[in-house]
Amino acid sequence: MRRKLVHHLFRGITALCALLACGILGWLVWAIARRGLPAISWNFFTEQIKLVGASGGIFFNIIGTGILLLTALVATLPVAVSLALLHGVYLRDGKRKRALETMLYVLNGMPSIVCGIFGFIVFVNYFGWGKSWLSGGLLLAIIMLPTVTVALMERMATLPSKYVEAASGLGMRQSQIIWSVILPQTLSGIITGSLLGLARIAGEIAPIMFTATIFAGASFPKGIKESPVLSLPYHIFILVQDSFDPGVAEKIWGTALVMLGLVFTLSLIALPARLKIHEEAHHG
Repeated sequence: MRRKLVHHLFRGITALCALLACGILGWLVWAIARRGLPAISWNFFTEQIKLVGASGGIFFNIIGTGILLLTALVATLPVAVSLALLHGVYLRDGKRKRALETMLYVLNGMPSIVCGIFGFIVFVNYFGWGKSWLSGGLLLAIIMLPTVTVALMERMATLPSKYVEAASGLGMRQSQIIWSVILPQTLSGIITGSLLGLARIAGEIAPIMFTATIFAGASFPKGIKESPVLSLPYHIFILVQDSFDPGVAEKIWGTALVMLGLVFTLSLIALPARLKIHEEAHHG
């Protein structure tokens, strides 16, 4: 009787916490949508910033954010796949596996401001690239790397061993097994991790404010060095801090709504693949 009472008590508490989390998320989305929808128009997406954010749109901010995310994705994928293969295929020692996992979790928990300072020292000063899309993209890739790698490691862990055993039975070398069996079967993990990683870095401000982005005056990149871009999160950050024009508020909420839509889209696209991985992990 007592055990049943405790079970129902914890079940009620977890349900209440879930409702609270959903309520906060719903309130946040509603608040941003209510204030941001009046700013959304065709011109808002196709014009560049004017009058210090009081007029115009966020065209080059969207382009700059896309360039940073694409650069981070391209730089992250080869390293994440290599680390996941190292963990799942080549490392046999449990201690080394745990050391690799610990390194990834520590990197994932690194404060973004520290990453920004690191990028400023290494990419901006040491390499001499200045503020550029490449500096920011590579720094975002470092932040994104743990998310993609862990998702891929989880997918490899759920891969039925019979696939690898069947390929070994056919006489395939390890490199052939990786290319023909492991990577195709873990493609959903790569896609899921990439989308979640992009959603993770889409709103980062501290890393790119030191290395990649400015508030106004940039369009398409014309090179690598000293070639900054505009971005959505930094646009919001500057307008909120420095602008006292009431007319700017609508633009801020509109930009926030666009960013929220971007993150939601990436997360929702990743959700089916994520659920499939968990289902295969439980049912084999």
